[in-house]
Amino acid sequence: MNVFDRNINFDALFKFSQISRSTQQHLKNVYASLSMCMFVAAAGAYVHVVTRLFQGGLLSVLGSLAMMVWLSMTPHSPETEKKRLAILSGFAFLTGVGLGPAMDYVISINPSIIVTAFLGTSVIFVCFTLSALYAQRRSYLFLGGTLMSGLSILLLVSVLNMFIGSVALFKAHMYIALVIMCGFVLFDTQLIIEKAEMGDKDYIWHCVDLFLDFVTIFRKLMVLLAMNEKDKKKEKK
Repeated sequence: MNVFDRNINFDALFKFSQISRSTQQHLKNVYASLSMCMFVAAAGAYVHVVTRLFQGGLLSVLGSLAMMVWLSMTPHSPETEKKRLAILSGFAFLTGVGLGPAMDYVISINPSIIVTAFLGTSVIFVCFTLSALYAQRRSYLFLGGTLMSGLSILLLVSVLNMFIGSVALFKAHMYIALVIMCGFVLFDTQLIIEKAEMGDKDYIWHCVDLFLDFVTIFRKLMVLLAMNEKDKKKEKK
């Protein structure tokens, strides 16, 4: 039998029988909002790196936190949907501006790292998202406690490293954080599905969770690639 004669059913590939239709529509809204956040954050990063009208740093971080608090305090309803989308856009823009200092560091080493980091983050995010969608429901929710414990340990390690100043410890911290954030993509995706199945259709707030996962993975991967590139240049000298 010729394997090339077989018809591939692409419709079956995107069927999630364990997820209700209303939740599938909810996920479409979540990922549409996530795509919008990506473009707005890219605009924020561009504003910092190219125009210098806004400076990334403490003010942008505080601004993005304020936007996130404002968004959480604004109830989800059809009447407030446009307002909350505007707040979400502001949050994404300031988050992009906040990436500016890290991007400045990377550009000084090799600007192409930014593209590589974005493509790598996209591949990682898509793969782990599909894993969560195709896996049995709730199968990754057990990761929540482990992931939060891992973040707590990493926080303590980062505070300790402020006094030690070890580059090796910093790199290990970044690699472990990258793995933990990949776990959060699995956990957050399945948690969003369960919340939607229970009636929580706040796709705008659910988008924030996945957007933060993506941005954190991008930041970690970008810095790691830049550090590795810097080490290669030192070895050549």
